[in-house]
Amino acid sequence: MSEAINQGHVESTIDDKGIATIEFGHPLSNSLPGKILQKLANTIESLGTDDRVKVIVLKSAGERAFCAGASFDELISIKDLETGKVFFSGFANVINACRKCPKFIIGRVQGKAVGGGVGVASAVDYCFATKFADVKLSELAIGIGPFVVGPAVERKLGTSGMTQLAINATEWRSAQWAKEHGLYAEIFDDAMEMDERIDELANKLAGSNPEAMRLLKQTFWKGTEDWDQLLAERAAMSGELVLSDFTINAINKFKKK
Repeated sequence: MSEAINQGHVESTIDDKGIATIEFGHPLSNSLPGKILQKLANTIESLGTDDRVKVIVLKSAGERAFCAGASFDELISIKDLETGKVFFSGFANVINACRKCPKFIIGRVQGKAVGGGVGVASAVDYCFATKFADVKLSELAIGIGPFVVGPAVERKLGTSGMTQLAINATEWRSAQWAKEHGLYAEIFDDAMEMDERIDELANKLAGSNPEAMRLLKQTFWKGTEDWDQLLAERAAMSGELVLSDFTINAINKFKKK
C-alpha cells in the first residue's frame, strides 16, 4: 500500500469572533484518502457542537487544486466489498457532517475540483471560488460513477447540471459554468480578492443570531433526512464497482498518465 494513503492533514482553528477555519491538504493535489475523510468529518461534527463557533470556513491547502477527489492509491488497494464500502462511506460521512452541522459552512475553492472535491464544494452552504475553480466528475471514466456525491451535487446543480458532469466525465466545466448552475455563489479573479469577501461574510454571520442560522440551515436542507441511509447504499454501489476488472484497469491507466 502506497505511503500516499497515510499522508495529508486536517487542521482547524477558532478565532475570537467565533469563526472556525478547517483546512485539509494532501501532497497529491489535495486528494482524499480514507483517514483524511474521517478526520474531516469528525472535525466538522466537533466544531458544529462547539459553543464557541458561530460559522465555519472550509478550505484546502495550497494555491492550486482545491481537491482531486478519491485517492487512486487507496482505490487500487481495495480488494473486497467491505473495504470498498468503508472507503466510499468516508465521502458520505463528510457530506452528512456538513448537512447535519448546525452552523453555516462557507466553502473556499481556489482551484480545480474533481469527483469528491465537487461533492465537498456542493455540501457547504455558501461557496466562493476563483476563476480557476473548474469542475469535473471523472468517476465514470474509471468505471465507477459519482454515486455518493451525486445527491449533494444534484441538490446544487439540478438534475441537468449533474447529468452533464456525470456523463461527460472527461471534460472540465469552467468556474463560470459552475456559478451559472448554482454551485458557486461568487467567483473572483484571484484568491486574495476571494478571501476578502469570505472574511466579510464570515464576520457578518459571526454577529448574526445563532438560533436563526440553525433554523435557516434546517430549512435549506429539508428533504435530505434520508441521506444517512441513501449515501450508505450509494457507497456500497461504488464499493462493488471498484472491484471490477474494468475499474482496476482504468485506474491503473490513469495512474500511469
